[in-house]
Amino acid sequence: MKCLLALLLLPLALMACGKGADSGTPSAPASPVAPVVAPKGQDWLQVVSKTPEGGYVVGNPDAPIKLLEYGSRTCPTCGAFGRTAMQPLENMYVKSGKVSYEYRDFLVHGPPDLPASLLGRCVGTATFFAVLEAMYQGQAPFEEKLSDQTATAALQQKLVNAPGPAIANGWADYMGFVDFMKQRGLPEAKARACLNDQAAIDQLTKMMDDAGRAPYNVTGTPSFYINGKKLDTALSWPDVEQALRASGA
Repeated sequence: MKCLLALLLLPLALMACGKGADSGTPSAPASPVAPVVAPKGQDWLQVVSKTPEGGYVVGNPDAPIKLLEYGSRTCPTCGAFGRTAMQPLENMYVKSGKVSYEYRDFLVHGPPDLPASLLGRCVGTATFFAVLEAMYQGQAPFEEKLSDQTATAALQQKLVNAPGPAIANGWADYMGFVDFMKQRGLPEAKARACLNDQAAIDQLTKMMDDAGRAPYNVTGTPSFYINGKKLDTALSWPDVEQALRASGA
């Protein structure tokens, strides 16, 4: 669990926001995939679950086309993808049962990402993706906070030797994440409990460790994979949609 602690103590922008994966685009169009009907009385968009790797997936868990994103809630490129992609991705592809979409938090900016990820996962499965989209829609004020280098450097210095929960709370207060979540129905007491949840911090640590190793080798966000294959320089919805179609969606 030392990886994330070390990450949280280093300066911002350790990795590349806006730098996606670097290999493995589908080489040839696949045969079209048939739609899969959801169980009676259900809609695939209502089927959300947590994966063994720590991500959250929406849609048919047995979809023949599995889209995975490693993303950061404070990454502008990830935010642009989220704002433009979620509606067409869900309504045109996930809802058909052909495609499932999994999101795994990757703390590309280190400390500021920790509270955003903890609080975004605090809401549970049913509203995970709604909160993720809301964070991306409301990303601009968070980016303004991050752009204040004097304030962020002072906070970074203040939290140099602090434990994970203190780091999470300190950055949550500076960035305004607690108030943001309170406005969306998450009581402050629950928000604080999630920010103080060492087990949740440890899970993010493991997910970061796993992401940096083969077969993922994540170095920046967003990074996209279809059925385990990295998408070459895919950073925008048109890039990803083209790869989905080439995979038969």
